Amino acid sequence: MSQVMFDLDVLRTFSTGIALGSYARAADRLGRSTSAVSAQLKKLESQAGTVLFRKAGRGLQLTDAGETLLAYAHRMLELNEEASAAMRGADLQGWVRLGLQEDFGETLLPAVLGRFARAHPKVRIEACVARSGELRERLELGQLDLALAWDAGDQPLSPYAERVARLPLLWIGPRAPERVEAPWWTEREHRAGGARQPKSKEPLPLVMLDAPCPLREIVITALDRAGLPWRRAFGSASLAALWAATSAGLGLTVRTPFGLPAHVRTLDRTTLQLPALPQISLVLYRAQAHAEAPASRLATLLLEAVRQHVQPVAMPMRESPLPETKTKAKAQAAKAQAEKRGYAQLPASVG
Repeated sequence: MSQVMFDLDVLRTFSTGIALGSYARAADRLGRSTSAVSAQLKKLESQAGTVLFRKAGRGLQLTDAGETLLAYAHRMLELNEEASAAMRGADLQGWVRLGLQEDFGETLLPAVLGRFARAHPKVRIEACVARSGELRERLELGQLDLALAWDAGDQPLSPYAERVARLPLLWIGPRAPERVEAPWWTEREHRAGGARQPKSKEPLPLVMLDAPCPLREIVITALDRAGLPWRRAFGSASLAALWAATSAGLGLTVRTPFGLPAHVRTLDRTTLQLPALPQISLVLYRAQAHAEAPASRLATLLLEAVRQHVQPVAMPMRESPLPETKTKAKAQAAKAQAEKRGYAQLPASVG
């Protein structure tokens, strides 16, 4: 049996269509016709020797084999990009000063630094893990080249900042269900409407980072507006300590769904009659408009990694406009043509 050699160009089309939720949009993004994209997908199924898609309404959904191939496609494309970057920047030298919030230290930093170091071994990186206010201050003082941080909208963005994603703020409690059934809430359903009600006027215990913390102010404001009493049950400057206290059942905390540890979980706010919370932005800050080559390359890797991590939980952001050469009529015609071939629209769940 001859060995199968997957075409990286086909794999890129495959993964792009999944990421965008539509192979019609993938055709536009990649500058190909929908018929060419359809032919590539059929070729991929032929090479795989198995069915990669199944019908789901008017669109398609990945089979188990398709999910498996998608994971390999991501790895192969990343390795290809890494090899290409290594050839382009084999002689890249210098240093980059990177700032991150604690949320990203374990989830993003190892993979990003590993890829960067393999491609650019002569570049030195200095990493600083701190809270958003301190990171912005260090950028202004010229002590950092890049910083990845949350933005609650409490301060104007710097001129060279880029919003990467918007994520919801959620109420978070311990993984163990019995620890959520805390004394300040009852599970008994009232006959009138069946809604769960506060058991008493005992304040809601909060597990929060020490001030200054934008999330702390958001939570307190939301609870005060809802007329719910609260108390500070645990405070710390460490995110790891916050997770430990939440897991132990000392109280509830608020965070985005990004990078949650296994021993905590998001809670249904309507069940516990907690107020709704706003969204928060993830921002990549740059010290200058045109960074040196090492910082620019690291920023690219950071953006790729962040978008891959937050895609399942991010709120919709405005899509980039179509290229000027693609008119609205052409885009609609391309979508209709793709739908006839069965590769046009994928359910959001596989994007």
